Formats: sequence, C-alpha cells, structure tokens
Amino acid sequence: MSELSDLVQRASRVFPGGVLGNHRGETDLAFVVKEGRGAYLWDASGRRYLDYLLGSGPMLLGHAHPAVVEAVQRQIGRGSTYMLLNEPIIELAEEIVRAVACAEQVRFTTSGTESTFMALRVARAYRGRDKIMKFEGGFHGVHDYGLMSVSPRSPKAFPAPTPDSAGIPGVIEGEVLIAPYNDLATTEALITQYHHELAAVIIEPYQRVIVPAQGFLAGLRDVTRRYDVPLIFDEIVTGFRLAYGGAQEYYGVVPDLACYGKVLAGGFPLGAVAGPGRIMRHFDPALEGTHDFVVQQGTLNGNPIAAVAGLATLTELRKPGTYERLHGMGTRVREGLAAAARKHGVVAQISGEAPVFDVLFTDRPITDYRSTLGADGGRIRRFNEDCLRRGLVKAINKIYVSLALTDADVAETLQIFDDVMATLARS
Repeated sequence: MSELSDLVQRASRVFPGGVLGNHRGETDLAFVVKEGRGAYLWDASGRRYLDYLLGSGPMLLGHAHPAVVEAVQRQIGRGSTYMLLNEPIIELAEEIVRAVACAEQVRFTTSGTESTFMALRVARAYRGRDKIMKFEGGFHGVHDYGLMSVSPRSPKAFPAPTPDSAGIPGVIEGEVLIAPYNDLATTEALITQYHHELAAVIIEPYQRVIVPAQGFLAGLRDVTRRYDVPLIFDEIVTGFRLAYGGAQEYYGVVPDLACYGKVLAGGFPLGAVAGPGRIMRHFDPALEGTHDFVVQQGTLNGNPIAAVAGLATLTELRKPGTYERLHGMGTRVREGLAAAARKHGVVAQISGEAPVFDVLFTDRPITDYRSTLGADGGRIRRFNEDCLRRGLVKAINKIYVSLALTDADVAETLQIFDDVMATLARS
C-alpha cells in the first residue's frame, strides 16, 4: 500500500466521511497534502497540483511566502499566544482602521464564522432588536443564523428561511428573514415592512461568485440608513482581495460594520469585526453589568503569530501594482476558461470578478441564487474532478487566483481547462 493510500485509509477511520468537512470529492481522487509552496500543492505521493483553492482563499500571496514565513519565525520565539494585548495585534488593528472605510475600532476573533456571529450580536445590542435579514445564497459561516437559506433546494417565498443543517433550533427560523440578492425592489419592500423588528442586514457584497447589479449595494445602503438598520458587509472573501480596502473600496459603498478573515492573517486563524465607535462601544468592558454590554472572549483572540503573518501579508499587498497584477492574472484565467468553453461548444457562464470566479454550466445569466439552480450540477462536479485528475485543485464553487501564479502557470492552467472542456463536450 502506498503512503498516500495509507493516509487516506487512516483518515477514513478517524474523521466522519474521511474528510475535515471542508472539501469533498470522489474516493478515487482523495489526496493528502504534504506541503504547499507558491502556487502549488504536493500530495503524499509527491504529485504536484496547481492550487486554485488557496486554503479556501487565505493564501492570496501563495503558500509559504518568504515574508510571511520570516515574520512568523521571528515571532514564534517570543511566544505563541498571550490572551493579552501585544504590539503586533495593535499594529494590525491600526492597519485595518487605515484601510477600511467603515472602521474606527476593531475586535478580533479566530474565524470568519465567529466574526459574522459577533457582528450580528453587537448589532442586536445596538438596535435593541432581534431579527436579522440575510440574502438567499449568501454564506456567513456555520453558526445557526448563517446557515439559513444558503443552498435551499426548494426555496420558499421570501422572506421565509430554510435551515441548511440538522441541529439548528427551530426558533432560529423565526429570527431570520431572507431577501433576494440583486433585487432591490423586493429587498426595500421587505426592509420597509420589517424594519421595526430588524437588528441588522448582513450581506456578502459580492455574493459567492455573483457580481452586484449596478445600484444594488448603493440602494441597499440608502434603505438601511433610512431606517437606521445597521448594514453589515461580510468581507471575509472580498476583504483585501478585490482591493486593499475590500468591497467597500471596490464598489464604493460603505456599510456600518464589516467582517474579515481569510487574507487578513495570511493563512493563520484570525477574524475581525470592524466598525464605528457608536456600535463597537458595546464591546467595552466598562459596560459590564449593564444591558448594553456584549460579551466577546476567546483564548486565541489577538494571537501574535496570526497578527505578524497578517502584517507581513498586508505589507506585500500594499506594494505598487499588486492589485493590477492580481486582476490582470485573474482576467487571463477567467477569459481563457470562457474561451475553452466556447471552443468546444460547451454552454457555460463564467461568473465573478477576476480575483475569484467560477464556471456554471447554464445558458442563463447568473444574477442571484435562484438563477444558479438551473446550472448542471453534475457537469460542474465532472469539471472539478477532471481538473483534479489533471493536477489542478479548486473549490467546489470557486476559482481563487493567487499572486504566486506565473505566466507558465497560467498557460498550464488554460491547457487543463481546454482539455477538460473537450472531455465534457464529448460526454
């Protein structure tokens, strides 16, 4: 038995389904990562893969970037965690405040899920209301509020939610309203009807790989401001990826609160909630014992290793021309994928922005979650599996582009896409 097969069998014994819960695939394609460097992963058998998964996005600079490795090695000899204020985490908070339009103050967490959960909690404290509104198809982590109508197979009439997981208390359904992404008229009508009950509206400004329609985010900002309902941008994917200032800079719309993770810590566990003092004040321990105080604690909040990794990552991203190069590289990959589909007569839509996008096998424009339901799910599974067989790994529903890619990597990628589209055309 090979080392790789042995590891896969060992994993099947100790993990439900033999996986970590994040990335699923066919058994014959299962592999175990040995290392990652730059734009590549290697499995336990020594096979190399082009990596468009990037750890689900954090590795924007690529794996084991020298600046990040050096910063972490320098810090780790000073201690791995303190649960106390430290200089790196203060510096990282200061950089977030400089970069992010809505940020006056920051609270750190250890994951994106925790960040969105805490943003909703502090919004409820600020508003004195309980209900939250999210958008159908939007993913905000795996807490009970986030796992509502992320991927309903039979969507209900708006604003009724559908739980996406077993184990979510039924009472949560009564606290979440669902709106259609990119449908400003319906969303505005729902907010007008329910604003007196709403604590917040949370949204992925760029939802999965669906681009916001012209005027949608600005209109959402206007209606939430009209009723003083906090607007939360989940920038865990878009933060420091679409632009240094995230979706707020890229789309020109500023929310009340924003949530961060992924790129923020360059591959280490860290999340953040950022916003104005009038809302963030609810985290202040001086309020302890009052109805205004929001409890937010965590053993690894403010971890210095994650902080120095984040600072090193952001330093690299601030270098002139970085985002132009990222968008240019992503555009070449995205357009090459579209060209491969056209060449082989495969009906497909390439949806998304240059730094992160995907292919959906449908002739219908992708404007919201329900428009994705007409896409051929079997064909995207085959596309992902055939890419993996040819040495390219991607997320189930995303292609993340890294700054570590070279021209040769892009050429190899486009050849793989061409081969896979040819195979799909024959099938």
